[in-house]
Amino acid sequence: MTTSTPSSAATAAKRSKLSLYLDLIRWNRPAGWLVLVWPTLAALWIAAEGFPGWHLLLVFVVGTVLMRSAGCTINDIADRDFDKHVKRTTQRPITSGQVSVKEAALVGLVLTLAAFALVLTTRWEAVAWSVPAVLFTILYPFTKRFFAMPQAFLGIAFNFGILIAFAAVTGEVSTTAWSLWLANMFLVLAYDTEYAMVDRDDDLKIGMKTSAITLGRLDVAGIMGFFALCLVLTVCAVMPYDLGWPFWLGMAAAVAQVIWHFVLIKDRAREGCFTAFSKSHYIGMTMFAGIALGFALR
Repeated sequence: MTTSTPSSAATAAKRSKLSLYLDLIRWNRPAGWLVLVWPTLAALWIAAEGFPGWHLLLVFVVGTVLMRSAGCTINDIADRDFDKHVKRTTQRPITSGQVSVKEAALVGLVLTLAAFALVLTTRWEAVAWSVPAVLFTILYPFTKRFFAMPQAFLGIAFNFGILIAFAAVTGEVSTTAWSLWLANMFLVLAYDTEYAMVDRDDDLKIGMKTSAITLGRLDVAGIMGFFALCLVLTVCAVMPYDLGWPFWLGMAAAVAQVIWHFVLIKDRAREGCFTAFSKSHYIGMTMFAGIALGFALR
């Protein structure tokens, strides 16, 4: 009894620390990496004009999860003082003092290096594009102090997966890649403005800048406009590949979801806005499904 108790206590402590680290990287909230992985996979399929192979599929799925997790640690380190004043974030591990800044930085570094190691197994062009991707991921949290629409900067950081995917498959970043990059920029602006609407009252009090605050009463109209631009640009980028009815079915499903998002956010209720954000990855999923099936049946 006396020898097993300390061991049990140590195990419990380790599990508690692991639980905190998993909370830090939002392990229990996969929506955050799903919004990244679907556009990246769509880019992979388009660049390869079909299934890109298991190696690249593994590299980009795992790499996306790792970089999103690293981004969460960077964001929480940068926002630790602001998060104390926002209802939704007061209990985050760093803000609540359960994980130190040094610990969080080490977690973020390990995750970033692991993602970089995966990219090293692809073309050097992909490796080169991954460097600015990391830099923008680090810089994004700080733009909320001075940039009127930091969600645009977030879109730049999030969209590097599209450029890296094309570089990994073809060795270059084509016009199609940039078109998809811009389309997804508007998608990020749409769903992250929905997210910003949840915290608008708190952000106004602490002086944080977001697209929801900048757009004001035009927030809902702006979000719908962003969604529309995303859909139109995606159609323009993908139409030359002649993917037939699967692609159009996927786009129709995406349009239906955009309409549902309008119903959720039109009254600007926190619950509706958060639901819209948390389900936004399904838009990317349906577009990717249409693209993948279109190539499979072409």
